[in-house]
Amino acid sequence: YKAAPGMVSDKLKVLFREVGKMISGTSVKGIVFAYDEAQLLSDYADERQYPLSTLLDVFQSVQKGPGGLPFMLALTGLPTLHQKLTAARTYSGRMFQPLFLEGLSDDAARLAITVPIEAANCPVKFTTETISRVLKMSGGYPYYIQFICKEIYDIYLSHVVSNTNPIIPESEILRKLDNNFFMNQWDSISDNQKLFLCVVAQLPSCEDEFTAQEIVALSNEVLEKGYSNSSATQFLLRLCHAGMVFKNRRAKYQLAVPLISRFIKRQQERDFKMPVRFRSSSTED
Repeated sequence: YKAAPGMVSDKLKVLFREVGKMISGTSVKGIVFAYDEAQLLSDYADERQYPLSTLLDVFQSVQKGPGGLPFMLALTGLPTLHQKLTAARTYSGRMFQPLFLEGLSDDAARLAITVPIEAANCPVKFTTETISRVLKMSGGYPYYIQFICKEIYDIYLSHVVSNTNPIIPESEILRKLDNNFFMNQWDSISDNQKLFLCVVAQLPSCEDEFTAQEIVALSNEVLEKGYSNSSATQFLLRLCHAGMVFKNRRAKYQLAVPLISRFIKRQQERDFKMPVRFRSSSTED
């Protein structure tokens, strides 16, 4: 890498092709480069740093053509990742086959809860009621299932030590999930943007997809001064940039983080203390 001439991307291409020669003729069929939380990758034009563009340029170069290397790039992250890839390189849409992962079905989620317990021959089993509560709290998303189940086991262990009957404090677990997973993004946006998302969270389709017009219509019902079409669009654009919302391929909007609407409603109750019809200014922020 150090001996190769040119920019960082040129050096990486030389390095990758050298590795390609090393595995040629061996039993290695190829190499998968896996990058998790890839939505955090960004280019920084002001600082002349382009890590995302460099990554895409290198793989696009070494994969194409008759002598293309058997290298695969697998990126996983929140749905905003797709927008970032397109913004960095327009050809990225041809480089990747997008796969959207939804929450598990109830049956699959139950297996995700019970099979690890059975496989470890754990003496502690979840009751049917506890499993149902985990399903409801997690929405079937694997990360939430893992987080909530760990919290329940930690609670059980603490009760074993104190010789008391374990009680699952649902609100405490959700508060810990909020602080560990949702709060950083929530704290990064303005109060006016938070208020806008409180309106979005009241939409019947908030965990599916929605339009600016639907937000405007609901805001006229729940706010003293509702949003205009232009102000709603401006809010959505800024929230897309903040990674809270994204525009899907049907030109509708979705919340970027699964079940964040539930978090927003909890924050509304804790922080905003808003009645159904709350006071607000519709000024964009």
